[in-house]
Amino acid sequence: MSTLIAPSSRRQFLTLLGLSAVAVSCGSGGGGAAKDQTKTLRYQGWAGSVILPELAADLGFLEDVKLKWVGNTISGPQDIQSAATGQVDFGGAFNGAVVKLAARKAPITAVISYYGVDKAAYNGFYVLKDSPIHSARDLIGQRVGMNTLGAHSEAMLDIYLQRHGLSHTDIKKVEPLVVPPVNTEQSLRQKQIQVGVLGDILRDKALQTGGIRPLFTDHQLLGNFSAGTYVVNDRFLKENPDTARTFVTGVARAIEWARATPRDEVIARQVEIVKKRGRNEGTAPLKYWKSFGVAETAGRITDKELQLWIDWLTKRGDIEKGQVKASDLYTNEFNAYGRPGKSPAAEPTSKSGS
Repeated sequence: MSTLIAPSSRRQFLTLLGLSAVAVSCGSGGGGAAKDQTKTLRYQGWAGSVILPELAADLGFLEDVKLKWVGNTISGPQDIQSAATGQVDFGGAFNGAVVKLAARKAPITAVISYYGVDKAAYNGFYVLKDSPIHSARDLIGQRVGMNTLGAHSEAMLDIYLQRHGLSHTDIKKVEPLVVPPVNTEQSLRQKQIQVGVLGDILRDKALQTGGIRPLFTDHQLLGNFSAGTYVVNDRFLKENPDTARTFVTGVARAIEWARATPRDEVIARQVEIVKKRGRNEGTAPLKYWKSFGVAETAGRITDKELQLWIDWLTKRGDIEKGQVKASDLYTNEFNAYGRPGKSPAAEPTSKSGS
């Protein structure tokens, strides 16, 4: 199944302007001159959803920074790979995918958490109500549909199977398959897969229809946690520090706006955004939105959010022990939310120091 919807512009690469080494930036800490910094950020969206940067832009939190949509993706790893290669200016993915890409020496830095898991925002692994699957061992030989491999859902599946005592050999007999989120419910009901990963809007819509039940959820496994971050190419951060600061702080403001605003108002705003952008999308599923699930205030990143997946990937043999250090993978330098009159560098930020 296709995991990517993209116009031809997806494959176009940005040629960044070379900036004078002697230019002085207003508060940019040695980056490019403010007047030379790009003010338009290319990005990929998610069909039928409003991502935090889109919400921030609509609320006016991005100030003079504009967003340019170049297509949709359903794959976090693909999205951050596009950011690493310069096809887009920021991308978001599950933190394990960020760790894995960084381990391959990709020139990226995580700048803000954008989604997570809480009691309202979580992914569940669902089976049909009359399914014979009731335990981890029952998954041996079964197909599990998820939006992409090597990311959040496969990590949750691995943790669930490991915690319930399955051997490495048995775990390999459980078959994760890529199924676009909008097709997961239908694939489950038609028995093309035995388990389907459903989250947030799609989960609640399927539950309202009935006939399915959860085997487990990621919230049951790990509680509240920020699960994914937006990453930006290191060269972009160096050459456009003021733009990066405006973007990250704007997204931080959107996180806290959504947390503090009545749910009905947040939903109404998202519906309005979808209608205005004209991407031929339905808005009915948005009524199920409950939370972005970001655990930390303003999406600030901590070591623990990345260390969990460093340990997981090391155990899987995907990276070597000591190959990456959590504090080298992110920075809070560009997140100025809640710190009026202070330089963002005034608080520990990492790469490495947070």
